[in-house]
Amino acid sequence: MTAIIATQGLAKSFGATVAVKGITFEIAKGELFSLLGPNGAGKTTTIAMLSCLIEPTAGDATIDGHSVRHDSLAVRRLIGVVPQEIALYDALSARENLAFWGSMYDLRGAHLERRIDAVLDLVGLRDRATERIAAYSGGMKRRINIAVGLLHEPEMVFMDEPTVGIDPQSRRSILDSVKQLNQAGLTVLYTTHYMEEAQELSDRVGIIDHGELIALGTQTELTRLVGEQETLRLHVGDEDDTAALATALEHSPGVLAASVVDGAIVLSVAHAEESVASVIVAAAGLGYRVRSVQIEEPNLEAVFLRLTGRALRD
Repeated sequence: MTAIIATQGLAKSFGATVAVKGITFEIAKGELFSLLGPNGAGKTTTIAMLSCLIEPTAGDATIDGHSVRHDSLAVRRLIGVVPQEIALYDALSARENLAFWGSMYDLRGAHLERRIDAVLDLVGLRDRATERIAAYSGGMKRRINIAVGLLHEPEMVFMDEPTVGIDPQSRRSILDSVKQLNQAGLTVLYTTHYMEEAQELSDRVGIIDHGELIALGTQTELTRLVGEQETLRLHVGDEDDTAALATALEHSPGVLAASVVDGAIVLSVAHAEESVASVIVAAAGLGYRVRSVQIEEPNLEAVFLRLTGRALRD
């Protein structure tokens, strides 16, 4: 693998708080690599260090051979960054925002206009380009945010949680755009706490938690970590204490780990079909009525649950 991005013991502390704990990974040219982890895992801090926005406390990273510590100007010329926060001016139109940011990249004249049209087409908003950003929905703003990061035709792009808090249609548009960019040869580093996004998009996934890279590989390689384990997802009555039930069921025969995700009890089990009956009986014995049960094949959420003992979105 020819690595275009490589980190070596990359770490960042803010006073006594350690945000990233010496992570090491490589991303190949043309790869779509996802950092998957819950909020507060260290994903944004990692992107900030790779973007030369903050200096590492320890370790280093190279972007196409250029150190983020010692050659930040060269790094900035190579990368496009789509931050988690919207970096647009509400009083300006989408086209005016792109023209402004394009000038920051030293783009001018007809070339800038062509690039603006190209990125507006990519994010599907050329027909709304003259409207002020203040009138845009959250999803439309995020799509223009992506367009800004692609204006100068970077060799790679860092996308930090680009679909947070948006409508399903905009989310679908963004995911399709990311895949289109990668298929055209762009190297993409994508951070998310949505397991389904990482599964859909990624060549490889790095799972990060509490600032540590706890697993790294293709989806097949990662799901092998949980072997034949499956997941039971239980829904109980709305009035029930799901956290207490999850704790109690963690000690049931065949249950390897338990957590609560979006109001459901998620159990990692060795044999789902064999465990269903005993889990329902155990819940009933504790005074809970199980309303529904789903059996799920091993996935990245199951890997996270197995490695940390808690669900990805805790």
